[in-house]
Amino acid sequence: MQPLDELAGWLADGGVVVLSGAGLSTESGIPDYRGPTGAARRGTPMTFQTFTGDPAARRRYWARSHVGWRVIGDARPNAGHRAVAQLQRRGALAGVITQNVDGLHQAGGADGVVELHGNLSRVVCLDCGERTGRQELDARLTAANEGFAAAVLAVHPDGDVELNDDALAGFRTVACRRCAGVLKPDVVFFGETVPAERVQHCFALVEAARAVLVLGSSLTVMSGRRFVLRAARDGIPVGIVNQGVTRGDEHAAVRLDAPLGELLPELVRRLDAAAQPA
Repeated sequence: MQPLDELAGWLADGGVVVLSGAGLSTESGIPDYRGPTGAARRGTPMTFQTFTGDPAARRRYWARSHVGWRVIGDARPNAGHRAVAQLQRRGALAGVITQNVDGLHQAGGADGVVELHGNLSRVVCLDCGERTGRQELDARLTAANEGFAAAVLAVHPDGDVELNDDALAGFRTVACRRCAGVLKPDVVFFGETVPAERVQHCFALVEAARAVLVLGSSLTVMSGRRFVLRAARDGIPVGIVNQGVTRGDEHAAVRLDAPLGELLPELVRRLDAAAQPA
């Protein structure tokens, strides 16, 4: 059986859990970490330890993220995101887990998405825990840095961008309005732990799945790869669609290297054709 036919059969049977990564959003203009657009090759992502322990690094991060948020915030869901939502509406999916922080699954129409690493559209105070919208912070940072402008040299999938060092001088951060504490994007930085209850929810989805379908993830970090390892341990079939090798390839019953914006709509078409009366 051809790999695409096998994936279509899985989806027709239902119970598939999707695990998506940055490769799903590249066609929306957001680079991935290690695939063809390779943002990780151009710089080191912010770590939780650096963000919390170095006020100067935190200020530089917020300057870059203030600009980068406009890029992420302006991104629109692509054909791949819309196809995942269509598969969900047709009853093919038992869950959607994403490692992405861009909110494009939801913008594309998907419901109940588990955001493993959080979402850039929210901000959390590290002192009092209050969560607020990113647009509110954007307005406050804009008011505190009147006239600030910088040319973007490179964009990262976590909403950070590369700017000339000269452009960062004098940028002012703002504090939590409730307690004057430190604000952080409501995402899981490198070196930070994903909340345990979120991880357990994902494990529960995987353990109950008929199959797991990985979309656009190299599975380099354990944060996402552990779910593939759990599926393999439990004998649950794993399919991987990614441009480039992944650390889960040895566990894949089906492996495809193809643009998701083309492959996923084709799976929707095949699912619809199979549902038509003979």
